[in-house]
Amino acid sequence: MNRRDFETLLLTLESTPALLARAAATLAPGQERHRPPEGGFSFVENVWHLADLERDGYTVRIRRLLEEHEPVLQNFDGDRIARERGYQERDVERGILAFEQARARNLETLRRLAPAEWRRSGTQESVGRVTLADLPRMMAEHDRSHAAEVASLLSAIRGEAPHRSHPKSAVA
Repeated sequence: MNRRDFETLLLTLESTPALLARAAATLAPGQERHRPPEGGFSFVENVWHLADLERDGYTVRIRRLLEEHEPVLQNFDGDRIARERGYQERDVERGILAFEQARARNLETLRRLAPAEWRRSGTQESVGRVTLADLPRMMAEHDRSHAAEVASLLSAIRGEAPHRSHPKSAVA
């Protein structure tokens, strides 16, 4: 990936918290806790999942790939963590801020990497071999998945025809 493509990808990653904030502003009180009838996260659960994955998943993976030789990286079991941490009862604005701050720190770290550091690798559970260069793409794919889930959820809340997205396990 050339520098221009990389910067475009990072700008896309920077935009996700702002997109969530705009979506949150469209919700009436209580709607952030509405869960889709077919299953999946509510809006507030999506927000806190993204925040905690950023802090406890991506931040840890970046650090370990930089500091350790061929680390084995654990999956982030978002469904389990959502239950254990009570995402449904948390404040949505605090979640968006937590996500925004963690994402900004991770992108700052990624922007400072030397070319050789991008090749540092490890093995992620249920993914296989990953390099630091893979992480921004993985982050963007995960963001897109949740953006689609949120779009479908917002459509359902508004009584519009649902988007065609199927809930997935929140293991990342």
